[in-house]
Amino acid sequence: MSGQATHPRRVLITGASGNIGRNILPLLPKTWEVMSTDHSASTAAGIILDVTDIDACRRMFKNVDAVIHLAADPRPDATFDELLPANIIGAYMVAQAAIDCEVRRLVLASSLQAVYGYPLARQRRVDDIPSPMNVYGATKAWAEALGAWVANTSDTSVVAMRIGHFKETAPIISNGMRGEMTREPGAWLSPRDCAELVRAAVEAEGIKFVIANGISSNRYPGADYEETMRQLGYHPQDDSWAS
Repeated sequence: MSGQATHPRRVLITGASGNIGRNILPLLPKTWEVMSTDHSASTAAGIILDVTDIDACRRMFKNVDAVIHLAADPRPDATFDELLPANIIGAYMVAQAAIDCEVRRLVLASSLQAVYGYPLARQRRVDDIPSPMNVYGATKAWAEALGAWVANTSDTSVVAMRIGHFKETAPIISNGMRGEMTREPGAWLSPRDCAELVRAAVEAEGIKFVIANGISSNRYPGADYEETMRQLGYHPQDDSWAS
């Protein structure tokens, strides 16, 4: 589906029953016609979609303005074999189906895990090349590469969201935090701000391929989100230090 979307905007979400999907669904624009899908039916997702089945993806993506691809195994310690179906094969099938169905905008859930190989004290930037610390992060780098391929070879524009530490409530901040725990407050992304990031990723105009850091407006941000605000019109409101 090319050109300007008519209202209501028809948006399909994969992985809608997951932690992110079920938390942001009620917060998305009421003007959207949302199709919530997952590999099994649930309260959050009433439509079954196996993202490893390209024919099923093509059937579902017809006449859709935007696809928000959240379906994945989210475990940082997952093995390659565990990640292969959803994170690698599924990501490709969704990308190919988006091209085939001429979807206007493909929004991919990447992760700051894709760039966690940089020093802990270094703020992550949207132009950082992938530097993962685990296979999960590598699969998110794969998703970003797929997004660039889609944008470079079709009329579908792509936003890859490097989602930070998504959690319903802000992490508890204490002087005793050590190691990986110190990332959490600066990388926190609240449900409200995640829904806002998704809205901005779907509705932004004049873009072709964007990597967007997805964190809330944290006092000491672990990632730079100024470029995300500029390119997408993202307006985060929450702060882990104020919660």
